[in-house]
Amino acid sequence: MKNNELETKSELQEESLFDKTVGRRSFLQYAGAGAAGIALVAAGCRKDRGYDNPVMGGVTLDFKDDFGVLNYAYALEQLEAAFYIQVANSNTQFTGTNAAAKKAYFQDIQFHEIAHREFFKAALSTAAIGSLEVDFSSIDFTSEASVLAAAMAFEDLGVSAYNGAGPRIKNGTYLLLAGKIVSVEARHAAYVRDLISNGSFADLNSLASLGANNSAGLDAALTPDKVLAAAQKYIKTKINVINL
Repeated sequence: MKNNELETKSELQEESLFDKTVGRRSFLQYAGAGAAGIALVAAGCRKDRGYDNPVMGGVTLDFKDDFGVLNYAYALEQLEAAFYIQVANSNTQFTGTNAAAKKAYFQDIQFHEIAHREFFKAALSTAAIGSLEVDFSSIDFTSEASVLAAAMAFEDLGVSAYNGAGPRIKNGTYLLLAGKIVSVEARHAAYVRDLISNGSFADLNSLASLGANNSAGLDAALTPDKVLAAAQKYIKTKINVINL
């Protein structure tokens, strides 16, 4: 009972945070006509575009159409939002003369990720997968070094995920929206990398394992199966993938 009470309290605090910082009205403006367009189409779709699967267990991402890709993005945004919320709730001890600035910027990133998550949730409507259960037991949230390392991993993986999924998106509106979001994720990634090692924000050679090509000036890009395999250690919910 105690765990359920804590979870409910956390959900209520998060909802209050979203209302006060991003704002539901501001969020709708952020989402714009694109979100409304997605929601109208998604509302007319069966839930098997991306759904909770009682037979296989967990949730299923069906990549047969654009809604599978959007649910894939929604899953990743759930993970990132949960991480930054945990950072805020853990009172991570940032160090240095710019400690206050680090904390403030991490809060900004938190609000961005919540906005991205809520954007996909609202846009997909009944076609959206359920909430994922995360596992951050491998991260020491009291340690700045541990938090920064995890943040870099999440942001770099997020950028590579959007870039790798782009070719699968057929609808131009969805592709534009994904482009707007991945550019923000790339800003996050650059900032976190620079905190870890000053001047490394544009080091594409270090991202070669994620598909970056320094000589061509191209950022990381990974296929969904590789991204999900890398993210799985942080997700308790089983994610089934079909039609990839």
